[in-house]
Amino acid sequence: MECGPPNMTVSPTPESAGFGSDNSTKNSSSSGSLNYWVKILSLLIALLGLIGNGAVLWLLGFRSRRNHFSVYILNLAAADALFLCFSILQYIAIFSRASDLTWEILFKFRYIFYTAGLSLLVVISTERCLSALFPIWYRSRSPKHTSAAVCTGLWTLNGMFWLLGLALWYRFKQSFVTFIIILGAWLLLLTCVMGVSSLTLLLRVQCSSRHRRLPRLYLLVLLTVLVFLLCGLPWGVGDFMVLFCPELNLMRYWFCDLLACVNSSVNPLIYFFVGRLGNRRRDPLRVVLQRALGDEQELGGEITNTSSQETTH
Repeated sequence: MECGPPNMTVSPTPESAGFGSDNSTKNSSSSGSLNYWVKILSLLIALLGLIGNGAVLWLLGFRSRRNHFSVYILNLAAADALFLCFSILQYIAIFSRASDLTWEILFKFRYIFYTAGLSLLVVISTERCLSALFPIWYRSRSPKHTSAAVCTGLWTLNGMFWLLGLALWYRFKQSFVTFIIILGAWLLLLTCVMGVSSLTLLLRVQCSSRHRRLPRLYLLVLLTVLVFLLCGLPWGVGDFMVLFCPELNLMRYWFCDLLACVNSSVNPLIYFFVGRLGNRRRDPLRVVLQRALGDEQELGGEITNTSSQETTH
């Protein structure tokens, strides 16, 4: 008997994950055991990542004075924390053999916060790229509360987009296939924009600072984008591969799921690593985090001076 509304999942259900049927061969038994330990590892990483992102939310939300860039990081930490939270709930649903409907709902919420995090990364990398290419225009035309307004708009659009998807899921199964195709095209577009803007940012800063160390703020952006491309992107790609290739090995899907948990968990480590870079003092985490996010004024002046010199010559 089918449980719940028409299936929109592009991920395996608890039964297909190896918790609802007996394995008849040694190969399937071995694969099921390996999948089990991959899930356990993903759950542990998600728990640690939730603690790390919670620390970032606490420090930026209540213990530090927020600047233009830290507002983006605060929202990105919130998206990562919510993704990990629903990942933990989804793994609990697997181990407790919850219904398919529970699995479906938790998976959809994970995708909401996955796309929210990707959208924030695209905005962060694009804005940093514009500030590096057109520093004078950016500093004179950028409104004071741009980051807060952009983050509010992203969360609103993301929520409305997924409310439409949930409505189609419940009412029109065929229409939801169209929604999935649109979602795939949207994720592809976001990834391309993020990749191009990050590469442009790297080339621009390297050309402007030939004999200087890469500033912390831009190093943070580039490392975060790189980690997403290596660990976060396979989850979205693997999800669509499961949709169009149902015979895909489940082990590959759960490995991508593990990488997605790593992607959302490692960002706080990047923030604190960049903040401690080149400084041997044992400063409080609040100071380290502020140092990682506080290079905006300094770098803006550096790139402006470099651009002025290039124009003069």
